Amino acid sequence: MAESPKYTNKLISESSPYLLQHAHNPVNWVAWNDEVLQQAKEEQKLILISIGYASCHWCHVMEHECFEDKEVAEVMNSNFINIKIDREERPDIDHIYMDALQMMTGSGGWPLNILALPDGKPFWGATFVKKQEWIQVLNQLQQLYVENPNKIIGYANNMAQGLTEINSISIGENQNLIQTTEIDEMVANWSNFFDTFLGGYKRAPKFMMPVNLNFLLHYGHVQKDTKVNEYVNTTLTRMAWGGIFDHVGGGFSRYSVDTKWHVPHFEKMLYDNGLLISLYANAYAATKNLHYKSVVEKCISFLQEELLDKNNGLYSSLDADSLNTNNHLEEGAFYVWQKHELIEILKDDFLIFADYFNINSYGFWEDNNYVLIRDHETIEIAKKHSISEAVLKQTITNCLNKLKAEREKRNKPRLDDKILTSWNGLALKGLTEAYRYLENEKFLVLALKNAHFILNKMMTKDGGLYRNHKNGKSTIDGFLEDYASVINAFLELYEVTFDEKWLNFSLQLTNYVIDNFSDKATGLFFFTANKENSLIRNTLEVSDNVIPSSNSIMAHNLHKLSKYFPEDHFDIRLHQIMKTMNSSILENPQNHANWLHLSLLMSQDYYEVVSIGENFKPICQSLLKNYLPNVIFAASNSETSELPLFMNRYVKNKTLIYVCKHGTCQMPVEDPNTAIKLINNEF
Repeated sequence: MAESPKYTNKLISESSPYLLQHAHNPVNWVAWNDEVLQQAKEEQKLILISIGYASCHWCHVMEHECFEDKEVAEVMNSNFINIKIDREERPDIDHIYMDALQMMTGSGGWPLNILALPDGKPFWGATFVKKQEWIQVLNQLQQLYVENPNKIIGYANNMAQGLTEINSISIGENQNLIQTTEIDEMVANWSNFFDTFLGGYKRAPKFMMPVNLNFLLHYGHVQKDTKVNEYVNTTLTRMAWGGIFDHVGGGFSRYSVDTKWHVPHFEKMLYDNGLLISLYANAYAATKNLHYKSVVEKCISFLQEELLDKNNGLYSSLDADSLNTNNHLEEGAFYVWQKHELIEILKDDFLIFADYFNINSYGFWEDNNYVLIRDHETIEIAKKHSISEAVLKQTITNCLNKLKAEREKRNKPRLDDKILTSWNGLALKGLTEAYRYLENEKFLVLALKNAHFILNKMMTKDGGLYRNHKNGKSTIDGFLEDYASVINAFLELYEVTFDEKWLNFSLQLTNYVIDNFSDKATGLFFFTANKENSLIRNTLEVSDNVIPSSNSIMAHNLHKLSKYFPEDHFDIRLHQIMKTMNSSILENPQNHANWLHLSLLMSQDYYEVVSIGENFKPICQSLLKNYLPNVIFAASNSETSELPLFMNRYVKNKTLIYVCKHGTCQMPVEDPNTAIKLINNEF
């Protein structure tokens, strides 16, 4: 019988796996809430805020070193109100304190530890801190607060002012929209950072940047830029060859610690995989590279096997750490292999497998462990072993299946089983695009189940969205990123199903965002709804990182919706936003790649393609599988739809295709190939 825990704090009543990990620390942790903040003000106690997430390796290390320690807990409990925050549940708070940490130290990361005044204004911050240093700094700052509080208060007030100023965005009233020639110049400058041999940027660690690559994929395609196309192909290939991709079970880890995508930080996040499914599906459409198709299929298998809830929501992540053979938590223990294991499992196939996945100095990591990594095309390995490519591929598939069966016997990484609306939106878009370009009906079934989960479980009574779902309960009012990613996914879902329900929900949610999140000064949207009490500031999130910013996704949504609903004047709001963002995009295109992508779409021909008539489904299927990022589709089998794009276009006993630009259409055609030629200006 397991021993009952020695300590239990108030986090025991939370649902977040990250918070529950700390529920038996001797620290008197509490979750972020209005009552706790009020208590801090009444008692005039400093607040100690510690932010992390369930799959964060260094968060676990600091917990073990500091928060599980009784001596540390006594210092923390005596002087501070100690608040634990799951950054994935509360990105609104994380944004502000991460900005504060970067202002104080020049860098950021998690665990994110902040000391703040009773009103939440920060004055000190750090990431991982060792036990004795932690005790020392806490004692020193508490003593300073007692003896010279004005010094801390003055610093905190200046910090709060700085946090507001760095998030202010000037209004670009007189700015023009960015033109293609300016985009050409930005890409040319940006390309100086490209690693054209191994992909990504010329540095380590290497992060997969799907937003950047998705823009460059479109740019290279439309501009016929062979160097950019080659760079994108190199990066996508090397990422999928690398150890950052789980060759055995599918799915990508967060980033690699080296230059060759070899040794990852082993946690697997839903958002990475959702975005990468989209990226590789689009790349497959553009190139018909079968390797990209395989990556999409394996990533979706990973989602289904490891992250799919019985209600068809998708869980957040798998931890980097798992129990090793000595029953100790170790990063990557679930994923790595030793040579003697591989020989024993694969037997006669080991030599071929070892060549294919570099069980040699190239694939060696540490402590006799290998991380599987490719470095050669299949045909090269096949020639070396005097076998056909088909035989080699079947041999490797058989080997990977054996390894998967063996790996299932190991202790699995811990699962973060909370369901986040925004990340589900990203994954839903990925599943939808995978169906569109790979034409696998199973992907559409999965997408529709997930979309209905969002409708049934994540919608609030007033037509908004919740942020979080766990144990059958939805909590926390949605943030802008939740709305943006769901609207974006529902628009994609409309374009593969032509069920107007998804288009109408996109419209409703967009109007909800306009009513509740608008910053009238800039045209942008606040991260938190205007009705909420904001901490220090209401953040405007505009920089694209691994995940595109919530405002850039909303701008893309407005762009599409302006084509479907021209009378709703979404284009006016969009142009205001793009003028506001003009100088930010021009100054730092790498951090605004999703904005840059929209600038490209708005600077070149953009088409509305409408198919109407009984035979619209096969016609649309043949059109949709083409890589056409500069097109929106609408389709119906009758004249009953009230969608403006269908008005006066139905002709009985015919299925017509209208290729339109800004609402002006060319003569209708009946052949999909002719429509493609019209889109590509081949006449």
